[in-house]
Amino acid sequence: MSFQHLDIPTLQAWLDDGRELALVDIRDPVSFSQGHIPGSRRLDNDGVGTFLEETPAGRPVVVVCYHGHSSQQAAAWLAGQGLDEVYSLDGGFTEWQLRHPDSVEG
Repeated sequence: MSFQHLDIPTLQAWLDDGRELALVDIRDPVSFSQGHIPGSRRLDNDGVGTFLEETPAGRPVVVVCYHGHSSQQAAAWLAGQGLDEVYSLDGGFTEWQLRHPDSVEG
């Protein structure tokens, strides 16, 4: 099973619709604390086991990084752990912040 790409307008629509999904941010702790997409949680190697235990296999998972590159590797790995629907956010948090400066928590 592989991951899929997700564009920012689609994620915005899902969030606006209240779609149930797991939004994970793999950036470093300082960057995450300075700003992240509302509803996202920071995910690192230490927390991934707990995340996998808590997340139903059928729940969509969206992986966010800086620019949409390292999230692809993380999404592919998560898809390999048995999650059915894993997405890498194209453009990452940088693009999200450019398009939606009012939709950033810090």
